[in-house]
Amino acid sequence: MSLSDPFALEVLKRAEQETEGWKMLINNKFVSAKSGKTMTSVNPSHDEVLAQVPAADGDDIQAAFEAGKAAFPAWSQLHFDDRAKYCRDFAVKVRGVAKELGMLDAIDSGNSFLSMVDDAKKGASLHDFFSGLGMEVKGETIPTPGGGLDYTRPQPFGVVGRIIPFNHPISFAAGKIAPALIAGNTVILKPGDQTPLSALWMGKLVQQCFPPGVVNIVTGEGAVCGNAIVAHKEIRRIAFTGSVETGKAITRAAGIKNLSLELGGKNPLIIYPDVDIEKVAAAAVAGMNFTVSQGQSCGSNSRVFVHSAIKDKFVEAVLARAGKIIIGLPELEATGMGPVISKRQYDRVMGYIESGKNDGARVLRGGGHAPGDLLKKGAFVDVTIFDNVKHGMKIEREEIFGPVMSIITWDNEAKMLEEVNDSDYGLCCNIWTNDIKTGLRMADAVEAGYVWINGHGGKRFKGAPFGGWKDSGIGREHSIGELMSYTQIKNINVSY
Repeated sequence: MSLSDPFALEVLKRAEQETEGWKMLINNKFVSAKSGKTMTSVNPSHDEVLAQVPAADGDDIQAAFEAGKAAFPAWSQLHFDDRAKYCRDFAVKVRGVAKELGMLDAIDSGNSFLSMVDDAKKGASLHDFFSGLGMEVKGETIPTPGGGLDYTRPQPFGVVGRIIPFNHPISFAAGKIAPALIAGNTVILKPGDQTPLSALWMGKLVQQCFPPGVVNIVTGEGAVCGNAIVAHKEIRRIAFTGSVETGKAITRAAGIKNLSLELGGKNPLIIYPDVDIEKVAAAAVAGMNFTVSQGQSCGSNSRVFVHSAIKDKFVEAVLARAGKIIIGLPELEATGMGPVISKRQYDRVMGYIESGKNDGARVLRGGGHAPGDLLKKGAFVDVTIFDNVKHGMKIEREEIFGPVMSIITWDNEAKMLEEVNDSDYGLCCNIWTNDIKTGLRMADAVEAGYVWINGHGGKRFKGAPFGGWKDSGIGREHSIGELMSYTQIKNINVSY
């Protein structure tokens, strides 16, 4: 093992012990896959195996379902305040080991240590947020001519499936179960294939905080484990965060079920010539998520449309800021950006970079493996910024999911808007201008589910619904709408 940080080694050893050797959690017991099969979790900084975790299949999903089904009657009949107390206690536990969970995610995902500590706290905060919304799960009364009573009741589904990706492991594992639980459901959680460790260790906290069967955590390959959740005939509510391709496969496999899909993005940042160049350059670099997830974020502003009048000065400012990013081993506190998730993803990103070069885009920075002897074995892509990118190039149209920014110059607003909207994606958009009329007009015109005016992707607030148009997904998160999406409406008609 090439890990040299003592705290990282300590955390890895402790997590392995407390999960009884990296086992799954079903009915509040740590268990192996019934088949005995395992899969590897790899440290992308050194391309070394960190752990062997269970490779669950349909038999394990059935066991998790039965545990959730048995727990559902008592859990769903609790008052919202009582379910909220369980969730708030869980949030306290997560915060108490946020540093340890953050380190485990750093070595398992490649995301920088301090950003993952913050991620753990964000996941915990969603339990506090949704705990406070429980009493807003309300029905309606409908006028009934001639007397009588007609009313609706939102009721939980039962056992729901929550499938999450690799880019924010503990934040998503901890936080994305909150609305389902507060609404009264029990949960089967499947973490990303590549980053299962923090979710498994979270199982220890689940044991301490929730009744048996309320939260079950399973690991395995998406094509087997994930598909078994999606195809299970009695799991009627599925929530997935991940790629468009997998979202489409889930849609085909699920049949008639309630789905929410938070998928990919190829998000534009539109810059008018009247802005403060230093501020918008800072927002462009922050919004690319270089130092949070190496650009592996559906919300990254990977298409930057900058007006020609300020293009040169903007590029200069962006390069100055990008040059200050420290690329290094993610377990070190000084590191700003680590490796992408795997060698496979590294090769994919490098393929896009080569296509950009071949299509005539100009590399202003990066374009290869990050420098440094300590990084040679890992999946470290240098911060890469392209100029002279034209609409229709592969790097402009497809989601790269890596630290690659494309700069596109514009003069004609109508043509720019057409190019902005000519995309299969419609997740986010960021508009920078000091003319409020222009900002609001363009916010209405862009085809995206979440729009910032003079902000960036790091500025999202609880209660503000997040989700996309077009291939970027179905449904909204982090809002009362997400909480209600974990209920189904029953209408009751009473005649006197």
